[in-house]
Amino acid sequence: MANRFVLNETSYHGAGAIQEIAAEARGRSFQKAFVCSDPDLVRFGVTKKVLDVLDGAELPYELYSEIKPNPTIENVQTGVEAYKKSGADYLVAIGGGSSMDTAKAIGIIINNPEFADVVSLEGVAPTANKSVPIFAVPTTAGTAAEVTINYVITDVAKNRKMVCVDPKDIPVVAFVDPDMMASMPKGLTAATGMDALTHAIEGYITKGAWELSDMFHLKAIEIIARSLRGAVDNTPEGRTDMALGQYVAGMGFSNVGLGIVHSMAHPLGALYDTPHGVANAIILPTVMKYNAEATGEKYREIARAMGVENVDSMTQEEYRRAAIDAVQKLSEDVGIPADLKEIVKEEDIPFLAQSAYDDACRPGNPRDTSVEEIAQLYRSLL
Repeated sequence: MANRFVLNETSYHGAGAIQEIAAEARGRSFQKAFVCSDPDLVRFGVTKKVLDVLDGAELPYELYSEIKPNPTIENVQTGVEAYKKSGADYLVAIGGGSSMDTAKAIGIIINNPEFADVVSLEGVAPTANKSVPIFAVPTTAGTAAEVTINYVITDVAKNRKMVCVDPKDIPVVAFVDPDMMASMPKGLTAATGMDALTHAIEGYITKGAWELSDMFHLKAIEIIARSLRGAVDNTPEGRTDMALGQYVAGMGFSNVGLGIVHSMAHPLGALYDTPHGVANAIILPTVMKYNAEATGEKYREIARAMGVENVDSMTQEEYRRAAIDAVQKLSEDVGIPADLKEIVKEEDIPFLAQSAYDDACRPGNPRDTSVEEIAQLYRSLL
């Protein structure tokens, strides 16, 4: 069976990358942008950095900011109607996963109107047409939504997140500018950074992993391990490296899938509105321990990429423990909570476990699991 790899047509990296938006829009003969960005980014002037580029180039746009941290079906449907009225012919997504996921869903539905209910996009939907062209500008170093074929929309009525996977939704151009991330508060930097590390580790050990994806994931682990603490302290080097590290992780996991860390994190976001990166960071070490026996020698390479020394002289048990400990230490150092005591209610665990088992990320987990085992993993974190 052939392995498929899907990436952006073009990506720009480094300080000032957003200045290339104007040239790309003109070069593609785009006429008007529909800009998706969340209210907080608009309020704090982050979105304005991109709008200033459009204004300076006299490129028209319309701003849509009715986007929640965990975007909902309603957010998408409202956005679809606003796009239709705007006269736009391309999308500019500015933000973290929320803005980009909303833009992806809007772009797909505009060109595939039979999926206007949004619900039918869950999983691998049989869309016929590519999304409206998307320019993606990340403001967090974590989701890598600017380079992935995935997006997640919350079904509020059912308290669950829908994972949608569609190669037709990938942004045509990504502008990965660390200057757009400089205003992120420490807590958000830590959470999104640990989300990126989870992408890299789960992508490396997922059932679909292969040599090309392994290359991206190991490099991403190395970059994130050395730079996240600096990014949380807002050093320029830390910000720049994290912008790259999370993107490299996205290049890999988008093409091979994830595992039950994400499966377990998604229902926490849907039910409790838990920040996705925080949920991943809390769950990751516990699931790494659970998965260890199904990963062969891969934890040795994770430990090495995390900066652990002398891994080649360790036994398998020792390097597996070292990899888990290194991840746990990084999480602690950047201020992530140690458990789910303040988040999960015992009576909700059956619902959470079933939702996690039904999640689109679960089949990629290296160890086959069950609803009962996932429930026990949740309980072990209380």
